[in-house]
Amino acid sequence: MPVKRSILWILLITSLVMLLERWQQHQGRSSLFFPDTAQHSTSPNTQRDKDKARSDVPSSDDLSLSSEVATAEPKHLMPTGTVELDTDVYKVHFNLRGAVLSHLDLKQVHAGSHPSSTDTHPSITLFDQSPDHIYLARSGLIGGAFPNHNDVFTALPGPRTLAPEQKTLEIQFTSAIKDGIQLIKSFIFTRGSYVIEVRHTVINKRSTPTQPALYLELVRDNTAVETPRFSQTFIGPAMYSNQEHFQKISFSDIDKQKAQFVPQADNGWVAMVQHHFASAWIPRADTTRTVYVDKPQPTLYRIGMKIPLPILEPNATEVVSAQLFAGPQEEKMLESIAPGLELMKDYGWVTLIAKPLFWLLEKIYGYLGNWGWAIVGLTVLIKAAFFPLSAASYRSMARMKELMPRMQALRARHKENPQKLNTELMQLYKTEKVNPFGGCLPILIQIPVFISLYWVLLSSVEMRGAPWLGWIHDLSRQDPYFILPVLMAVSMFVQTKLNPTPPDPLQAKLMVIMPIAFSVMFFFFPAGLVLYYVVNNLLSIAQQWYITKRLSPASKDQIQA
Repeated sequence: MPVKRSILWILLITSLVMLLERWQQHQGRSSLFFPDTAQHSTSPNTQRDKDKARSDVPSSDDLSLSSEVATAEPKHLMPTGTVELDTDVYKVHFNLRGAVLSHLDLKQVHAGSHPSSTDTHPSITLFDQSPDHIYLARSGLIGGAFPNHNDVFTALPGPRTLAPEQKTLEIQFTSAIKDGIQLIKSFIFTRGSYVIEVRHTVINKRSTPTQPALYLELVRDNTAVETPRFSQTFIGPAMYSNQEHFQKISFSDIDKQKAQFVPQADNGWVAMVQHHFASAWIPRADTTRTVYVDKPQPTLYRIGMKIPLPILEPNATEVVSAQLFAGPQEEKMLESIAPGLELMKDYGWVTLIAKPLFWLLEKIYGYLGNWGWAIVGLTVLIKAAFFPLSAASYRSMARMKELMPRMQALRARHKENPQKLNTELMQLYKTEKVNPFGGCLPILIQIPVFISLYWVLLSSVEMRGAPWLGWIHDLSRQDPYFILPVLMAVSMFVQTKLNPTPPDPLQAKLMVIMPIAFSVMFFFFPAGLVLYYVVNNLLSIAQQWYITKRLSPASKDQIQA
């Protein structure tokens, strides 16, 4: 029977999706619907390299994160004070213990060409050192009892606010001489930029040569961040290298010591990624570095890199520069900063389709100047591109709807003889030249595009604080009055009425209930996503009504006349 076959097709497709999901996880790739990092195993040699990479990095005994994190921390490791900086895009606090970037607020969500004057979100806090959340950017020297993030630094005099006429703002911290080495950290902020230039000046005050190494690391807890309901986005360490390109490392893999990453490289970067935002240490190109990932305390995770310095002769000075990115995941901006950095905006397995879709969405926004209308325009273009497939699907469904009375008559006539019923139905399909699955296959072909657009809208920070019409002030948040979800439910209900009614009463009831069930979930989706589905459904209804009307007997008579 066609209904049974349809159910079998649905079960088959669901099974294939589940198998693809498991294969994605087995291959260490993102989840189909909830991109995340799968668990990996590492070879003994690789594990030895990783253990060696982090062996001389300050350990959990020396973290000096504050009394709220380590209650038994010695008094001499307690924070000693902070220095505040204010720029056009940041409000920054430096902890003098280690000259650590301990608090960083993003004043505006978008960079450069995508400001949002109607942003309803408060400023975003990335780096933080509080009782509730730890997220820090740290650096120091290893290879001896050299200055590191546990030592007290002194802030040198200078301006602390980026004046309107200034393009850059620099602050310097200097350490005491430890084991004959002095370290000076310089942080240079540039107007309109989410990239901080960080210079480490190492001075050898010894009477003998020495060779320290510099470490740059990001450390944070696994505290959840703001994400849409019914959606899960990746939070955790990530890195990029020419060898393996973009690699995400889940907190669970670190817990199980199964994290997989490239430990040695002369290129790339390390990062901490969360929904819409990220931070990354980016050394100079062709700089040899050793990457380490570990869990220095029960609730803390870190990713970092060690950079060996050349041998320093007595009174010699070495300057090592690196970039520290902390900001939104805007593709164009990330592409301009470092190779592969745009991959932090992760679309998972649909990247091949999602990136062109976002490119097209951005182009439409450039003409319309509103992300909501850009979503509407993109949906119209996608529907137009798939019009032949959709038309074939709706023609098939319309023909099936016309044949429904004859099919029901056959079922009533041969209800005691299923084999005879199947033969008669096949003959009916053959005579009328109808494919019972013709309405499903064109839709299945479009599914990857719809999933890709879902991830484009979910992952794009450009939607954050972006208004559409009247009551929609932020496309990244749910509709405050639930108007779009209600329209979504109504449009789904209308679509079910345009489709052939299933002969089984139970299935017919399910088709009526399904729009209500789906609308419950859509009540909590970001408004931008719901807007896309509402527009898509309305266009589908118009297209289906038009094709069904053209195929109706009255229309055929008019066409023939």
